[in-house]
Amino acid sequence: MSAVTEHPLTPDGVRPENPADAAVWDAAAQVADPEIPVLSIADLGILRAAAATPDGAVVIITPTYSGCPAMETITTDVGAAVRAAGYAEVRVETVLTPAWTTDWMTEDGKRKLREYGITPPSGTAPVRGGPVRVGLSVKCPRCDSLQTQELARFGSTACKALYQCRSCLEPFDYFKVL
Repeated sequence: MSAVTEHPLTPDGVRPENPADAAVWDAAAQVADPEIPVLSIADLGILRAAAATPDGAVVIITPTYSGCPAMETITTDVGAAVRAAGYAEVRVETVLTPAWTTDWMTEDGKRKLREYGITPPSGTAPVRGGPVRVGLSVKCPRCDSLQTQELARFGSTACKALYQCRSCLEPFDYFKVL
């Protein structure tokens, strides 16, 4: 059901204006991320394009990183959601270029992360060949303290780091800027 391909759709992460294509997008956008169930794949920016076709629908997704173990589940869930919306044939395609970045996350998605207890990424992804970024304090999602420390570069998933707040002493995940 999933293939890594080049597709004539523009995988820009923008909901289509055409009503038929928008209906496919809306069905796919309801799919929750299996690792962070409070976020949809649209919140994360994984959903890149969707269109109705003469025989069904096509949806394009981009993984948060090339080895993301959740992509098989996301692909299956997207296919099921779009079929449930009335599309007989659903093709879910994975596109790796351009690579996913935390810049694609929605502001609503970042708010949901914070409410869930994961600090959302701060700043924007570095530009290749651009200036070297200096790490700043990461705010605790529970008490808003900036007195935090990184415990491990990789948290519960590879896209998160494990931090601890020095004020409330609670550990928490930080969604890394990628």
